[in-house]
Amino acid sequence: MAPIRKAPTRSTRASAQPLIHPGSILSASELTPQRTRAILQLADALDAEDTFKRAKRLLKRRVALLFYEASTRTRTSFELAAKSMSADTTLVSNLSSSIEKGESLKDTGITLRALGAECIILRSPYSGAPWLLARSTGLPVLNAGDGMHEHPSQALLDLRTILRHLGIKSSKLNEKSLKGVTVTICGDILHSRVARSNALLLPKLGAHVVFCGPTPLLPEDAAAIGPGVSIERDFNQSLQQSQIVMMLRIQEERLAGLSLDLDEYRQRYQANGERIAAYAPKALIMHPGPIIRGMEITSEVADGPQSAIEEQVHHGLAIRRALLFQALSGGRA
Repeated sequence: MAPIRKAPTRSTRASAQPLIHPGSILSASELTPQRTRAILQLADALDAEDTFKRAKRLLKRRVALLFYEASTRTRTSFELAAKSMSADTTLVSNLSSSIEKGESLKDTGITLRALGAECIILRSPYSGAPWLLARSTGLPVLNAGDGMHEHPSQALLDLRTILRHLGIKSSKLNEKSLKGVTVTICGDILHSRVARSNALLLPKLGAHVVFCGPTPLLPEDAAAIGPGVSIERDFNQSLQQSQIVMMLRIQEERLAGLSLDLDEYRQRYQANGERIAAYAPKALIMHPGPIIRGMEITSEVADGPQSAIEEQVHHGLAIRRALLFQALSGGRA
């Protein structure tokens, strides 16, 4: 007779769960100054590398782009970054897969792993989805935006843009590199994963982050996200103390149920030519995109000499190339 086997203990069952892969980037809270420096240096090295040599880096490695939300910049830059190193990419969207039929995120991830995916890039409307996927599959997962939570690769590309503007080398990055630098983030902080990731990352490097906006879009408890973050309701006052100004998109579909007058918002918080010239004539103007011209920012500012919006897109390709290479190299930058 076969021996009776003991039921698995709770600790045994827990240990059977796949661990989060060290190449995953799920939150900016995971990014220490040292890890951030390594990612930025890797981005620099890959960016400067001979195109043909770089094209062999991820030859025939398999990357799945799992996008439950529409995206242009993030999805395209991740895809182009992967293809620049000759990785094979597959786009899976909620409109052209079993997701539309009600398949769970866990089962979709396990299916992609069984089909040979070695890395998954996830954009989801649900906060926390990247952690579920990473634990379910054991694969490296790159968070490309999860609900109202975070967008860590955007924070990294924003940081690279800021460092280039300030003339700070990636190799010199440390806890004091941005000491004395004030970054204003203005707009819909309530719904912004970009604001959260930047507020978690930039103060670790010495920056002071100022959230600016009306109360319906910026609750008082937003400053509790961490040290080095404060709230300023007066946009002009915030501009006067800032070297970096990051505008956020105002999406009307997110304003349902909020008491917000859009005409008043434009008057008080719009980055227009007159306001920037008066209060922040030397500040770098940023925006994660897509921008809504005439709402949070005017064309003269978005296209003006202080704007780094197009530059941010360029840095996004370099950062996401580094994240993919790191993910598929066992987590080593």
